[in-house]
Amino acid sequence: MHYYRYSNAEVSCWYKYLLFSYNIVFWLAGVAFLAAGLWAWSEKGVLSDLTKVTGLHGLDPVVLVLVVGIVMFTLGFAGCVGALRENICLLKFFCGAIVFIFLLELAVAVLAFLFQDWVRDRVKEFFENNIKSYRDDIDLQNLIDSLQKINHCCGAQGPEDWDFNIYFNCSSESKSREKCGVPFSCCIPDPAQKVVNTQCGYDVRKKSKSQWDDQIFVKGCILALEAWLPRNIYIVAGVFIAISLLQIFGIFLARTLISDIEAVKASNAF
Repeated sequence: MHYYRYSNAEVSCWYKYLLFSYNIVFWLAGVAFLAAGLWAWSEKGVLSDLTKVTGLHGLDPVVLVLVVGIVMFTLGFAGCVGALRENICLLKFFCGAIVFIFLLELAVAVLAFLFQDWVRDRVKEFFENNIKSYRDDIDLQNLIDSLQKINHCCGAQGPEDWDFNIYFNCSSESKSREKCGVPFSCCIPDPAQKVVNTQCGYDVRKKSKSQWDDQIFVKGCILALEAWLPRNIYIVAGVFIAISLLQIFGIFLARTLISDIEAVKASNAF
């Protein structure tokens, strides 16, 4: 008596539920980003008056949070449903999107390295535009303050850049109390001072430049970031490699699951 064994193609449960678990994290993170962004917009009254979206000429950090949230939510949802329902279209969309994001990150990194002067000019222009809108949005204000405090810097190229802002401009026409000053985040912190002095930057730029470095940071934030990168190159490279490996792992899972599903459909066709 002879027994014949037929090899039937089947979808691997390991890959299926591993991909589902991988994407559920994406989906939950996207939900969290969206919730945080919508809450921030509601606090600023944007949801009741959408014209406020175009009123800010600089970067609104909330928009960035929302964009990241939408992308993560969409990819996570497509990956989860595609894995559970074994839907090839959703899996191909997820895989293609991850590949596109990965190639985009790689292209940006290469171009930033090759065209450093152009990138520096764009960063300077970007920072100056945000300085102009410093008082227009509380989230942008907090972002710039954090950047200046962490990096011990002031302005894009230096404290003089705060002339781009109408409140800090040294023009004789300005009636602002902050005229010819800088934000408190430019001030050198006093270790003995427990309460932040938000007026420490008032009238600083009315003094001679030789006296500035006693009270405020005189290095521009672009120079500070350029000095920070070589010191932390291994951390930056490590983060980039970790993100890339996660993306490659997601692509591998999706492609493997797609191959299994196609194999099952092909075997059922006969």
